[in-house]
Amino acid sequence: MSNSPEAITTDISSASWGNWSKHDTHWVLSLFGTAVGAGILFLPINIGIGGFWPLLVMTLLALPMTYMAHRGLARFVLSSEQENADFTDVVEEHFGPMAGRLISLLYFFSIFPILLIYGVGLTNTVDSFMVNQLGLESLPRAALSGVLVAGMIGIMLGSEKLLMRAFAVLVYPLVAILLCLSLYLMPHWQMPIVDTPEIGNLASTLWLSVPVIVFSFSHAAAISSFANVQRRHYKRQAISKAERILKCTSVFLILFVLLFVISCVLSLTPEQMDNAKQANVSVLSYLANIYDNPFIATLGPLVAFVAITSSFLGHFMGARESFNGLMTKQLKLTFAQADKLGIGFMFIAIWVCAVANPSILDMMGAISGPIIAMILFIMPTVAVFKVPALHAYRRHIGTYFVLCVGLLAVSALLYNMLG
Repeated sequence: MSNSPEAITTDISSASWGNWSKHDTHWVLSLFGTAVGAGILFLPINIGIGGFWPLLVMTLLALPMTYMAHRGLARFVLSSEQENADFTDVVEEHFGPMAGRLISLLYFFSIFPILLIYGVGLTNTVDSFMVNQLGLESLPRAALSGVLVAGMIGIMLGSEKLLMRAFAVLVYPLVAILLCLSLYLMPHWQMPIVDTPEIGNLASTLWLSVPVIVFSFSHAAAISSFANVQRRHYKRQAISKAERILKCTSVFLILFVLLFVISCVLSLTPEQMDNAKQANVSVLSYLANIYDNPFIATLGPLVAFVAITSSFLGHFMGARESFNGLMTKQLKLTFAQADKLGIGFMFIAIWVCAVANPSILDMMGAISGPIIAMILFIMPTVAVFKVPALHAYRRHIGTYFVLCVGLLAVSALLYNMLG
């Protein structure tokens, strides 16, 4: 496969090549399901506490941030000269063995904490539903979280075909329920207080919110597997087809998520958002607890459960791939040995974290968001200037926009660590 600038330019110009296929639809659903998880269910809380102006700015920036960043990462994976190169192979090819392994380790740690977050979020969602909606006693947390985590990992041990079916089964009702909830909340909307923002406070709020926003729309964990499948399926048209699928995914994601976020933010006060943050539950679980309505009481926790489960599957796929790549290169294990070790390690770690129940929003802002920003925003931009196959993108304004967002997210991490 040729990856010269001329070949890439040819692929870009053929973005409309071919017809939309069932294969493309399946990947839109898979990427959508990967993105719609704990981040989006907690995004209204983070944005709602800040008021109207952060919500407005996030609405304007969400689409370019999401599409351009994931497009850049897919281009990076597809820039390899190797036919079946995963993310760890590509970074070693372009940055050398030492730097490549360091970046691969960072890639793993950009995904792994998200699985920990989902273990906590899923356990809290199911426990809240049992106690508040079903009127049952809480089960022992260790037993409940162990069964839930084992069930999700069990789905991942099936074939790729089974996984695609699981995504389709989960995502269709997820989209329908999200839309219904968003529309149902509209009569409860309260006009926000729109006053002249104090520029310093607004800038600070937006800056510190960038890691959570980056995390909330990320489907980076599935991009390496996604890009590889497009390379095998579409050959020379892989780049153009991948970009087309990513564009549809981003538009689909932003339309549904922004409607949901806006509906939640306008239905709750900043004080109620703060109460939800303190309770460490998603906005849907909180809505179910404060609204005396069977529709929200049932569908709120259900959509939280489905969203976290679908996103867990996409992120586990990425974590499993990166862990296996690191172990086979570093410890010279066979793929089967590395896979068994990784599954066992991740099950125990997610289970222990779910029992410990740390703050989800703190984990997003302090760990996952900034590390994802390094992998999703900064590293592919650096590659544009280093890798000859990507030099065609050096003069694109989107390259610099993506770099700026990544630097903002990482600097917010450093500020939080030193503050």
